[in-house]
Amino acid sequence: MNRLPLAALSLTALALSACVMNGANPAGGLRAPQIRTPQAPARGARSNGKVSHVIVVIQENRSFENFFAGYPGANAPTSGCASPTPSPAPRMPVAPAATPPAPSSGSGCPPGDVQVPLHSVTFTNNPDLRHDWRSSMTDWNNGQMDGFTAWGVKNGQYKAYAYLKQSEIQPYWTMAQQYVLADEMFPTEFGGSFTAHLTLVAGTDDISLPGKAEVNFPTHAPDDCDSPQGTVSSYVTQNPYRKLHLFQGPFPCFDQFNTMAQVLDKNKVSWRYYATRRLDGGFWEPFEAIKYVRYGQDWKTNIIAPQTKFLKDAKHGNLAAVSWVTPSGPDSDHPTYLSDLGPSWVASVVNAVGEGPDWNTSAIIVIWDDWGGFYDNAPPPQLDYRGLGIRVPCLIISPYAKQGYVSHVQYEYGSILRFIEDVNGIPAGAIGHTVNGYTDKRAKGLGDAFDFSQPPRQFVPIQSKYPMSHFINEPPSNDPVDTE
Repeated sequence: MNRLPLAALSLTALALSACVMNGANPAGGLRAPQIRTPQAPARGARSNGKVSHVIVVIQENRSFENFFAGYPGANAPTSGCASPTPSPAPRMPVAPAATPPAPSSGSGCPPGDVQVPLHSVTFTNNPDLRHDWRSSMTDWNNGQMDGFTAWGVKNGQYKAYAYLKQSEIQPYWTMAQQYVLADEMFPTEFGGSFTAHLTLVAGTDDISLPGKAEVNFPTHAPDDCDSPQGTVSSYVTQNPYRKLHLFQGPFPCFDQFNTMAQVLDKNKVSWRYYATRRLDGGFWEPFEAIKYVRYGQDWKTNIIAPQTKFLKDAKHGNLAAVSWVTPSGPDSDHPTYLSDLGPSWVASVVNAVGEGPDWNTSAIIVIWDDWGGFYDNAPPPQLDYRGLGIRVPCLIISPYAKQGYVSHVQYEYGSILRFIEDVNGIPAGAIGHTVNGYTDKRAKGLGDAFDFSQPPRQFVPIQSKYPMSHFINEPPSNDPVDTE
């Protein structure tokens, strides 16, 4: 999806500010929902040294139900609640298409809602929906999870109420059937890819205290330290509650918060971030927006491009202790590319580890950065003014992962960072204090997904449509990876 010009965005934002969203108070602001007090975090994954390689594979723009609707044992119904009169779609008019016939009301939906069946789509005909801060507020609708109808109708069906056929994403279902599917993984914050990737390496994106966090995306690509002079970002505040300050934030070269880079460097734990490009990598290479990395020694040694080098590193036993692996655009599951390569790309990453010498000491976490605007039924727990955001899929693959297990533990992106700390003997909360916005200590550990008392399971290759050779020989992409 192309980014709107700054002037157009500003004008649209001013127009939207006059609209009253569902759940708005008389003054036009969002009501602050009851903030859930986090339960005591689950104990960390006590791997006793059995895991020494953590690989975080990051894909794009899918809700849990968009990929796993109907999965046995998971919270994944094949129908959803829909508000007949949704909030106006942020920065995107709802086309005056013919309204589909009103289905009968379904049990469990908010009063006045209707229950609609999810319809199946393929990678070549799925919609590219808005997925910024305002659109997440619309979809979430103060926890009613019924605002997705704002995105209009196509072929007589609500566009956001869609799921991928199992045949389209069979490698992901195979991974879930052989290992662990987590059906309670929530992003740190509502909104899209820019802040999601920051929080996947930092557990926060707070730019000042009390209560100011990055939101949406900066005004100019590549959205990081290499953006042109005059680039600004946006932020959201705790007080006034969840007020969006468009284009009033800092230049996107951050030193306002720590990341795992500082933690791993301090503890002499090796790490690499695999991306399509090192320079001008955009949203999917968040360390280019972190001053400590961009202008430090890590920039030359730990940012690896292109991302396909991971396949050779894994096959040859050359993995770092911690790896983040991002895709090219066509390999990303991002709807805008209309490409079915994503599941095979992830299968190649998993197979490279599984068939390499480091399998017995590895844990692979496959995560999607945001919900992509697609319907999901699970109201995200509200732990602070940033979120948690709308639920995304999560797969956990390891010789010590439970087999065919659905984990119902409430996870967040900080759970992944805590797992990295746990297996490396680093105290939870090493990035920073919870009171300062960091989430790795409050987050529940991933221990529920593992059985470290079992011997390592032999790896069985994941079958996929496209072979690993397709990706090893894939030319580097110079396309901008994402704009929202």
